[in-house]
Amino acid sequence: MKAGKDKVISLHYTLTVDGEKVESSLDRNEPLWILLGHGQLIPGLEKALEDREAGENLQVEIAPADGYGERQEGMTQRVPKKYFQQSAKLKPGMSTVLALKEGGHRVVVVQKVGMSTVDVDLNHPMAGKTLNFDVTINEVRDGTEEEIAHGHAHPPGAEAH
Repeated sequence: MKAGKDKVISLHYTLTVDGEKVESSLDRNEPLWILLGHGQLIPGLEKALEDREAGENLQVEIAPADGYGERQEGMTQRVPKKYFQQSAKLKPGMSTVLALKEGGHRVVVVQKVGMSTVDVDLNHPMAGKTLNFDVTINEVRDGTEEEIAHGHAHPPGAEAH
């Protein structure tokens, strides 16, 4: 079965940037489960997975435009500490998750920590970087009606919601 929209893929990946490993599903011994065509992956990786089959290995180089975009100047913002889950542990240079007022979350990079506010760079930490993925596809199957309705895969053993 070929991967495409509304197909669930189980895969292992290793991401490197400038020859340095950033993260790998192999470190967790857990594959990544993705429902294709629902915005769960960066565009370049999603496109590279289309029409692939279980058992395939691929190396994919993704330019910033097809990854997390180019870095944009002027993306610094001062945010009250209450919007951070780990405000006591924040340090300049670290990536963290910012809770958005309108709901949802965003990965940001801490620039400066004050008494009650934090200056953050709203560019994604991988913005402007060429991403290199080494991917092994373990399984490709049709997404269930429930997965498609929810917009994400339900790995084996995961509780339905």
